[in-house]
Formats: sequence, C-alpha cells, structure tokens
Amino acid sequence: MKFCNIDINLTNKEELFQNLNGETKFIVTVNAQIIVLANENQRLLEFINKNYATVDGEIPLKIAKILYPDFKDVIKLSGSDIVYDFCDYAKKNDLKLFFLGGKESSVRNAVENVRKKYAIQVDGFSPEFEDYPFSDRFIRECQSSIRKFKPDILFVGFGAGKQEYFIESNRSFLQECKIQYVVGSGGTVDFVSGSIKRAPKWISKIGLEGFYRFFQEMSIARAKRILISFKFFKYIR
Repeated sequence: MKFCNIDINLTNKEELFQNLNGETKFIVTVNAQIIVLANENQRLLEFINKNYATVDGEIPLKIAKILYPDFKDVIKLSGSDIVYDFCDYAKKNDLKLFFLGGKESSVRNAVENVRKKYAIQVDGFSPEFEDYPFSDRFIRECQSSIRKFKPDILFVGFGAGKQEYFIESNRSFLQECKIQYVVGSGGTVDFVSGSIKRAPKWISKIGLEGFYRFFQEMSIARAKRILISFKFFKYIR
C-alpha cells in the first residue's frame, strides 16, 4: 500500500515478526516528518521503499484511511509502542536488545527499566552528538558497541533521517552481525527511560503528541520538526 509515495508494508503487530527468512529486517516508523524528508530526498525515499515501513502518526493514518480503502485495517505502529512488543518478543525467544543513540542518561535508564521489567539481555550506547554525515570516529564507536554486545534487535535513535542514513550506510555490517531486526526509533529511548512522559491517549488520538512533547522539552529544533511535519499535506495524493 502506498501513501505519500511511501510503501507501507507493516500494517499490524503480527507482521513485525514475519518473513525474516534469515535476513536482517530493517524497519522505518513513518511519521509526518519522515514523509516530508523522504519526499524531499530520493535517497531516503528509496531506502524506506526497499525495506519495511509502518505508519507512525494519527493524522497521517486517519487521512490514509479516508482516502484509501486498503488502509481500513492498518494500525499505528510507532517506535515508542512497538519497542515493548520487541521486548516481549525478546523475552519469549531469548534474544538480546540494544539501544543505540539518545542521551547517555536516557539510554542508561531505559536499559535499567527494560532489564527490570522483562528480565532480558539489554544494553545500549550513547555516542557523542554529531550532525550527519557522521565522522569515522562516530561510526567506529557505534560499530564497536554493537559488535561487543551482539544484539538480535537494534533500536537506532539518532532522529528522523539521520538514523535511516546510518542504517543504510552500515547495512552490510549490521547483516554481518546477524542482527534480526533494526528499527529507526527516534526518541523512543526517552520514553522507555521515563525522562519524557507519553502523551495521554486523548492527545494521541487527535495527533498532537508532537506538541505535547514540545511543551516538555522546548527547543528551536523541536519547533522546527513540528513545522516540517505540517508540510506532509503537500504530498498527499
């Protein structure tokens, strides 16, 4: 199913864990910001459409359901929701989970919270912040942390676009590490750590999670992300 030029091929939680065939499954959670960035950058668009994508965002999902009958049964699958499904999956299948990216305190607390709740092997690494393109040092440190822990499930949280470029550039390495699932997860680690509160359900239902988070963590960068997200209406076909 296509929406805003993006192929949506993960429509429910069961599909997250299907069709591995021994290969690494690369998953992009597509929200309004990703829609805009992908339509403005062919490289990102091609990466998403060659892999797996969910709908992450109530407003894009509601519009897709209005315009396209095929989206009737599609559910929202955001990184901050499916992370717990992957934790359950890891527990049931004795798999290891790793958080890459985010603030050091958030990664540390997220690891501790997941370990306590799910009793799984979990770890994480918070590289020093860099804009894209990443330096060789940044890549080496990230690869070293992954190679050392040998995760089966990897959540990459460098922010929309940056995390997908990292995954694309390191695709061969991640496959060689035999990682089963790689998820571009944005700020998921902040929610898992408890440093940022999830929006109440009624706010999520009307698609205002971005505003809710902005008022918890006000910054020019986050305000820009909200403004960029509104541009997605331009790409509705």
